[in-house]
Amino acid sequence: MCRYYHILFLFLAAISCRHNNRYDDSPIAVKVTRAEVVDYVERDYAGMATADDAVNLAFKISGQLLSVDVAKGDYVAKGALLARLDPRDVELQKASDRSQFERAKSQYERMQRLLDHQAVSQQEFELARAQYVQAQSTYENSKDLLSETKLRAPFAGVIERTYVDTYQRVQSGETILRLVNPMSTTVEFTMPEKSLPLLSDSMLRFSVVFDNIPGRRFVARLDTYAKTSSDASGFPVSLKIERDEAERYRISPGMTCQVVMNYKNSNFAGAIVVVPLSAIYAPASGGEYVWRVGADNRVELCRVELGELYGRDMVSVVSGLPADAEIVSAGVYKLREGDSVKPINR
Repeated sequence: MCRYYHILFLFLAAISCRHNNRYDDSPIAVKVTRAEVVDYVERDYAGMATADDAVNLAFKISGQLLSVDVAKGDYVAKGALLARLDPRDVELQKASDRSQFERAKSQYERMQRLLDHQAVSQQEFELARAQYVQAQSTYENSKDLLSETKLRAPFAGVIERTYVDTYQRVQSGETILRLVNPMSTTVEFTMPEKSLPLLSDSMLRFSVVFDNIPGRRFVARLDTYAKTSSDASGFPVSLKIERDEAERYRISPGMTCQVVMNYKNSNFAGAIVVVPLSAIYAPASGGEYVWRVGADNRVELCRVELGELYGRDMVSVVSGLPADAEIVSAGVYKLREGDSVKPINR
């Protein structure tokens, strides 16, 4: 009886061992790709379109707000009336200054006639002329102030926000509303300090992909950037895209995007080999590997040295992998050395 159980135990152990070693050599379905060869480095940054024209509008004089003629979200043309102050105080001041101006003008003309007949001295005439010039200047200023009781749009745009209510007393320079140009050609993003020297490279190229226009890549050019960062969060960089393209696709402030930066990497003497991040096999024992697919569709584990990230989902390989090698790009953790694979996307 014991001999029977001993034989049964050996039989089950052999089956288990056979299963664990996976003697079944049926191909494993995997996705494969070829290591790409590029001669430049690509980096991505999160960006956002910002307003080309944006301004907080205010009156130059103080007064009571008679009306706000626009609301948040309204589109206004250049020169459109946005808000008005009660003009009565200014009109009264204008009437008073006009009266003084006419009086000074009459006195100046009278003194001029008298001077022609030598009935007054030159000094009296000069005094009358000075009073006339001063009164004229004061009156002209009053007329200008009357026009300042109306707030008009300096450019066509959208009312982003209003800050006051009708009949409210406002001071000179107090913000009444904010006007923003709804079309944007400016994209801003933040660049880390170590990448800032790249901006002086003449071979540097930028492109922009907006989140809501994923199928279109916009060519962009470097506009401005700050060489200092007060909050240590990075250095703000501003790009410009073509106005025709921005108008065609209605790029507006606030639209999020991905900024793609391409540049030559001086750390590489020649081309750069890049592979998908999903192709990297990093076992618990340490190291970084890829599964290379041979001509017989069997995989070989290759240790690699990785460099910088490339784009959104790629990484550069410094050494360990030849250019154009075919590797497994998905399913790397279910493979073992020498396994037979069946590429499902070759």
